Amino acid sequence: MASSEIKLQNGNCCKVIAGTHKGKSGTVEDLKTSKTGHITITVRQKNGVRFKTLGKNVEVTQGK
Repeated sequence: MASSEIKLQNGNCCKVIAGTHKGKSGTVEDLKTSKTGHITITVRQKNGVRFKTLGKNVEVTQGK
């Protein structure tokens, strides 16, 4: 998990700190755990664009 202080949950605001979408931010949606145990999430940006990333690549930020 990216943040040890705040648990990653649907509805959290987050910022991507690694990977293809580094620097983007938005709201966590569709949090799932894969068969291999990795957390996958969909992030919805303010403009409505969505993208998928791994939970280890995001940091929970203040917000909702």
